[in-house]
Amino acid sequence: MTRKQKRLAVIAGALVFLGAATGLTFYALGQRTSYFYMPADLADKPVEPGQRIRLGGLVEKGSIQRGQGTEVEFAVTDQIKVVKVVYNGLLPDLFREEQGVVTEGTFDARGVFVADSVLAKHDENYMPKEVADSLKEKGVWQQTGDGS
Repeated sequence: MTRKQKRLAVIAGALVFLGAATGLTFYALGQRTSYFYMPADLADKPVEPGQRIRLGGLVEKGSIQRGQGTEVEFAVTDQIKVVKVVYNGLLPDLFREEQGVVTEGTFDARGVFVADSVLAKHDENYMPKEVADSLKEKGVWQQTGDGS
């Protein structure tokens, strides 16, 4: 083999290695992808049971029901549609009615969203960006005193 052929073989091997690494990375990221939806979005784009998504909106007033142990049922709304959520675990300290929330999980066969994580706002003026943007798009955003 000449020097030129050796160099081309090394370059080709490196490209194959980088291509395989890139492919495996995208495959792994694709497995962890969870899409963000608001309740009204689910009417337009139905989600199959078992598909992992993020559901965001406001915790509907009067919807929090505590079950046995750490089981909690509540509803997430975007002021247009409402989705019932079941969560088994400890809720964030700042979780309460009419506050922004992002839940992550899947729908069961009955159409109830089973969350495995719940994220709530962390101070008085904060709402998760995805939730705020979607509420603004739908025209139901309630402005706070700081103009956000």
